[in-house]
Amino acid sequence: MASTSTSTPLQPCTVLYCAVCSFPPEYCEFSSKSSKCKEWLEDAHPDLFKKYYSEDALEDKMSALTVEQREQLDKDLAKKERKEEAKAEKEKAKLAAAKVIITRIERNKRKYVTSVKGLELFDIDLKKASKYFATRFAAAASVTKTPQGDDEILIQGDVAYDIEEIFEDPEEDKKAFAVFGSKIGEDQYETVEQKLKKKSAQPPEVPSQF
Repeated sequence: MASTSTSTPLQPCTVLYCAVCSFPPEYCEFSSKSSKCKEWLEDAHPDLFKKYYSEDALEDKMSALTVEQREQLDKDLAKKERKEEAKAEKEKAKLAAAKVIITRIERNKRKYVTSVKGLELFDIDLKKASKYFATRFAAAASVTKTPQGDDEILIQGDVAYDIEEIFEDPEEDKKAFAVFGSKIGEDQYETVEQKLKKKSAQPPEVPSQF
């Protein structure tokens, strides 16, 4: 009779990743955010912090380096951190200045098209937003390009102020919150009017999705 295997099945290995740089903690020293990584590790996992960054652990790591190599390593890490901090500040300032423009575009005396521009500045998926608007308002909605090359969502109908209400409190609608979250602040959107001028070209038609 063949023998039956009684070996214990292998268990998956659990790997911890840094909440700051997403590296495993033992590689955080190579991250451009290493100082913030250390703060996180010391607070969240003090035992691992001691293992990797105690005086004895650092001495063991540095003992293999020459004085010149140590100095160069410190300079390189400091330079990386400054670049990352400057990039983060730039992105923060860009987001603070961003604004969504909702435009009521008059096609004739009774019909409107609504344009929404600037959602991509808040890292919002335009296709998902377009699909949400189409479902919410039961109207054609599509992502198009403006003559200047910017992305916009065109929605058939006069729904500008309805969109304002969605941005004011997206948590009232779970589907809206799934698309927009709370990324757009109350002072980061505005509605403008585009009146139809005599003998002017008509606004573009919104391609039907139905």
